[in-house]
Amino acid sequence: MRRLALLLAAALCACTVGPDYERPASEVPAQWRIDYPQAADVANTQWWRDFGDPVLDQLIDEALRENRDVRIAAARVDQFIGALATTRAQFYPQIGYSLDATRSRSSRLGNPPIPAPADPYYTLYQGALSAQWQIDLFGRVRRQSEAAQAQVYASEQGRRGVILSLVTSVAASYIALRALDRQLEISQATAKNYADTARIFDLRFQGGVVSEVELKQVESQYQQALAAIPALEQQISAQENLISVLLGRNPGPIPRGRTLDELAAPGIPADLPSTLLERRPDILQAEQNLVAANANIGAAKALYFPTLSLTGLLGSVSTAFGDFLTGPATAWTLAAGLAGPIFTFGAIEGQVQAAEGGQREALAFYQQTILNAFRETNDALVGTIKKRAESEAQARRVAALREYARLSRLRFDNGYASYLEVLYAENELFSAELTAVRSQADRYTQIVNVYQAVGGGWVDEAARLAPQPQLARPAGR
Repeated sequence: MRRLALLLAAALCACTVGPDYERPASEVPAQWRIDYPQAADVANTQWWRDFGDPVLDQLIDEALRENRDVRIAAARVDQFIGALATTRAQFYPQIGYSLDATRSRSSRLGNPPIPAPADPYYTLYQGALSAQWQIDLFGRVRRQSEAAQAQVYASEQGRRGVILSLVTSVAASYIALRALDRQLEISQATAKNYADTARIFDLRFQGGVVSEVELKQVESQYQQALAAIPALEQQISAQENLISVLLGRNPGPIPRGRTLDELAAPGIPADLPSTLLERRPDILQAEQNLVAANANIGAAKALYFPTLSLTGLLGSVSTAFGDFLTGPATAWTLAAGLAGPIFTFGAIEGQVQAAEGGQREALAFYQQTILNAFRETNDALVGTIKKRAESEAQARRVAALREYARLSRLRFDNGYASYLEVLYAENELFSAELTAVRSQADRYTQIVNVYQAVGGGWVDEAARLAPQPQLARPAGR
């Protein structure tokens, strides 16, 4: 009796077994390796508009509306919202109904036998309302609901992560496209200049002014510039196809706006490192997966304890339709059941061990995600400084080589140098111009990487332009 009293007392308390979630402590760096002033407001704006290119703005808007990955992510949120609704339904009685009409014939040779005058045929009408309620004594459903809620939040952060990747991918791809366009322009202009030089040298060769060696050098230089054009055209086509898929359309041409030189560099966002824990979608998603894994431990441990079920049925049973639903035909049942495990031979223990292992895995993944976030942010911030310095150095190198090529051609025209010196100078200039364009594009791409690394409120700004989950959001946590 004493044990029964203790059991009933525990049932009335309706305790929740398993560990409650507490956010793990994380080692946050005191500052970035590159210091920036506070600029959180910059991080929360639609930063891609600061490039000053309306075409880029339109491409990103279209991608947010039409991209298939965003639609997939929104549908995935709906799936988890539906799963949460299913789990929460266990808190309440499950009410149903049944209606049956059967036509039967009894055997005249049965036990007892039916006398000859009696009619062996009869019809049975049945109707009932039923209710079943499993009381959540030890918090199994509460833990399951907690896990399902966390999975909804995690899927929403996954959707935000897709939006973050989409916006940065479109911006970076468009920058790469404009860089390829500029490299193609340089290659075409260089090939035209080399073609003009080749015609002049052909005339000089025919006039005996230059040797055939110098003529072939010029022709080789011209063919080198021509060879660069098809490769760049192929890369431009592939880049356009990539952007088309990001926009949710079939491969095709992409409109252009400002040139690479005309693009403006957005400001660099910066904030305290700890804020990454609050706004990066991948960190928030990893934490919600940890919350779900933690709740699963409680749901598994609740299997050790008994379950209390209440069932009820109210209906009517009659062999005559005219008497159906009348007082004498009324039938009802009330029942309460208590069931629990005694020997499961490790079945429940195995589920608890699996849940605890899943929690440790989710914890390690959460911690690793934080470390990667800090690394990516540091890399991006350092990259903006170094790529800017590299781009400026490449621009100065192009200017120096352009002057070197001019002086070399002047020396050749005046007979002070062979064309080999001109050939070397112009080839170096051609290569440096292409490299300078790539370096300038890398500088802009690094700025995009910073916005991707730090996350921020801009993801929510972009999310408003993207397809939303169709189901209503659950209220509260």
